[in-house]
Amino acid sequence: MDLIYQLGVRLYAMAAALSAPFSEKSRLWYRGRKNVFRYLSENISYEHPLLWVHCASLGEFEQGRPLIEAIKKQYPQYRILLTFFSPSGYEIRKNYAQADYICYLPSDTRQHARKFIELVRPEKAFFIKYEYWKNYISELKKQHISLVIVSAIFRPGQLFFQKGRRAGWYRNILSQVDHFFVQNRESADLLAGIGLGNSTVTGDTRFDRVAEIAANRKDLPLIEKFKGDSVLIVAGSSWPPDEEILARYLEKNKQVKMIFAPHEVKESNIKRLLELLPEKAVCYSRAGEDVDRFRILVIDCIGVLSSVYRYAAIAYIGGGFGVGIHNTLEAAVYHIPVLFGPNYLKFQEAVELVNRRLGFPVRSESELAEQLDRLIKNGKLLKEIAEKCSIFMSENVGATQLVIRKVFNN
Repeated sequence: MDLIYQLGVRLYAMAAALSAPFSEKSRLWYRGRKNVFRYLSENISYEHPLLWVHCASLGEFEQGRPLIEAIKKQYPQYRILLTFFSPSGYEIRKNYAQADYICYLPSDTRQHARKFIELVRPEKAFFIKYEYWKNYISELKKQHISLVIVSAIFRPGQLFFQKGRRAGWYRNILSQVDHFFVQNRESADLLAGIGLGNSTVTGDTRFDRVAEIAANRKDLPLIEKFKGDSVLIVAGSSWPPDEEILARYLEKNKQVKMIFAPHEVKESNIKRLLELLPEKAVCYSRAGEDVDRFRILVIDCIGVLSSVYRYAAIAYIGGGFGVGIHNTLEAAVYHIPVLFGPNYLKFQEAVELVNRRLGFPVRSESELAEQLDRLIKNGKLLKEIAEKCSIFMSENVGATQLVIRKVFNN
C-alpha cells in the first residue's frame, strides 16, 4: 500500500506538469511549487518560533483564519507559515497580511516532507479540517513536532473506518496525529471506535470567522438602494445549475428582487449569466444612481458577498447541484433562511441548519419555487427562523479559543 501511495503522489505531480499547458489550474499548481524551497530558504527566519498552518483550499482557510489571527494576537512571539494545496486558496490569499510566510505545500514525497520540515522547523503544526498527507505526518512524528487537526469532521463511510489492509494503512496515518479538534460528537465517537481517544469536540471555527465578519460588516449604500422595499433574495457562490432554476423562478415571480454573486467572476462567466437572466440586469461595478430601477443585480467582483447577505430576506447558497455547497454560515449569521441544492450532506453546518429547519435543500425548480413562496408569504415564519438562527449561531461560537487553550495549555 505504501508503494502505491508514493507512486500515486508522483504520478499526480507528473499529470499536473503534463496538463499545465492546457489547464490554468494545473499550471498554477505546478508552477507554484517549483520555487517553494528557494522561497523558504531565502525568507524563513529562525529568530522567532514558527507555527505551521496548512489549508487545502479557500474554504479551509476560512476555518484556519480565526486560529491564525487569535494566535497572532495572543502569542505575538510566533511567526506563522501558511501553506495551501490548491491554487484556489493560494492565489486568492497569497498576500494575507496575518501570515508571515505563504506558499504552496510541495507534493507529499518522502524527500519533500523531510526537506520541508527540516527547513521550516515548526514548533507545532495545524492541519485544517483534513489533508492527511502521509509523508508529512510521518516526518512530523519522527521529529517530535506536535500535529493537531482543527475543525475535523469524519463520516462512517470513510475508508478510515472500514475493514481490510488498505483501511488499516490509512488508520495508521491518523494514529500519528497528536490531537483532533472535531466538529461533532459523531466524529469523536468514530475516532474512539478505532482506538483514537485523543479528540475534543470544539465545533467549527468558521462560526467564529463569520461572527467576526458580521460584526465588522460593511455598509453598502448601493445595495440598500437597489433593495428598496422589495423582498431581496441573494444567490451566493452560484454555479450554472443554480442560476438556471433561479432565473426561471425570477421569470415567473416579478415581485422579488435578486442578487447573483457567481462563484466565478471572470468576464466570460458574467456574460453567460447576464444572457441567461430573464430581463436586463445591472452589474455591481457599473451600477449608478438608477440601480433601484433594476430587479436583478450581478456581483462581478470579489470581497463584498459576506456583507451583501445582510440585506437579504432569504439566501440561496450555490454548489449543491455539483461537488457540494459553499459557505452557508456567511448568510445564516444574519439570521436568514438559507436554501441550497441536494449535495450538502458532507457539510455538518448545513446538516444542522436543515435539522433545525433553518436551511432548506431543494432538488428541482419546483421545490425551489415551493420553498421560496412559502418563506416569502409567511412573515411570522421568517421571524421565527431569525430567532432560531440567532440561538444557533450563539451556541456555536468559541471553537477557536477552545483549541488555543488546549494546544497552549492555558
